[in-house]
Amino acid sequence: MLIHAKVRKIAKPAGDVRRTTAGHLMRIAYLDCFSGISGDMFLGALIDAGASPKIFEDAVAALNLGATLEISKVNRSGIVATKVDVVVNGAIDSPRTSRAGATAPHLHSHKHEHSHGGGLNEIRQTISKAALSESVKKTAIAIFEKLGAAEAKIHNVPIEEIHFHEVGAVDAMVDIVCAAVGTEALGVNEIVCSPLNVGGGTVECAHGTFRVPAPATAELLKGAPVYSSGVQAELVTPTGAAIVSTLISRFAGFPEMKIEKAGYGAGTRDFRGHANVLRITLGEALSINAGEGSRATQEETIAVLEANLDDLSPQVFGYAMERLLEAGALDVFSTPVQMKKSRPGSLLTVLAKPEDAGKLALIIFAETTTLGIRRRDEQREVLTRRWETVATRWGDVRMKVASVNGSVSNYAPEYEDCRRIATEKQVPLKTVMMEAAQAYARSLGR
Repeated sequence: MLIHAKVRKIAKPAGDVRRTTAGHLMRIAYLDCFSGISGDMFLGALIDAGASPKIFEDAVAALNLGATLEISKVNRSGIVATKVDVVVNGAIDSPRTSRAGATAPHLHSHKHEHSHGGGLNEIRQTISKAALSESVKKTAIAIFEKLGAAEAKIHNVPIEEIHFHEVGAVDAMVDIVCAAVGTEALGVNEIVCSPLNVGGGTVECAHGTFRVPAPATAELLKGAPVYSSGVQAELVTPTGAAIVSTLISRFAGFPEMKIEKAGYGAGTRDFRGHANVLRITLGEALSINAGEGSRATQEETIAVLEANLDDLSPQVFGYAMERLLEAGALDVFSTPVQMKKSRPGSLLTVLAKPEDAGKLALIIFAETTTLGIRRRDEQREVLTRRWETVATRWGDVRMKVASVNGSVSNYAPEYEDCRRIATEKQVPLKTVMMEAAQAYARSLGR
């Protein structure tokens, strides 16, 4: 990952993943959520694993919210873990206290009640104005928008009507922005997550008492593997669920990896016989051994959304495609078609994860003139893919690498990285892309 100038990478072992002699090694982080996850547990785990507290303190100061972090070591059932609390005006920010994790935001819609807190537009502006890297801002806003979208669906109101209570908004903003900063500082190619222990019992929300997981948490965890160990407390908070659903690449058991270090982030409560911590493990993923029955390709289900358009401005069409990609579409493209009465038109096609199809359909309806969308699920075979990083004379560039039975078959430089370098260093884009590809080819001995 690319790191903002003010952020220090967690120290790497001698075998840096950029030295990929056979293209097999990659740096990985594994979240072990046997006691759920919340925003402050995630930050505590990052610090415990070696991330500098200063990068989080600088990020909080940049938000200019009058908040600070209180970092301490605590014992949770025999495990020493790092506890992070958000302090606002001299008091620990805690709008909900009946759960195991850290503070979760108190959200509601304008339709129901008035608040002096911040809406999503205000939160976007606060993050956008802060002295943070563009990638951190983009990630933090994406997490907030996922959180807002879940609440909007629960309350059946537009996302812009979702409002964060003034206390919960500060805590959530700090947790989410610091999560984005810490993730960037990890310098990993992939974050993998275990199944999530959601806990049990009930939790007090803005509109009453609900069974765990809270409605927004359940919405955010659609498609995720979850279970309850029987602990009667909310172990996965909405903020934690939003962080997981935005940042991780997949859910899986503990991956094959060469462990470098592990860190533990503490939840608020200390349960008897249950370590209320989140563990993050960092290291190098082991190479794929084709002789052990691994598949050459992976099969997955995707949703295909289609709409015929013959009366939409090309500029608006392009904007709609950008919005769909920003909202999580796997791919968006158009095909020229001849429509009834011989009118020329375009077929808009969107490929998406099945769980994202609903929200992407709403964007198509909002941003185009179509009156209907066709949807179907299809199976596709994909090569095993991963991210690796190469160094060029102008800076680091991520490479998307595809493999067949552990052998690299295709690779390409990440466009956005090359575009940023070309703009900042005033060099031709094609030159940056060519040098990145050549650097990766040399690492393969080609």
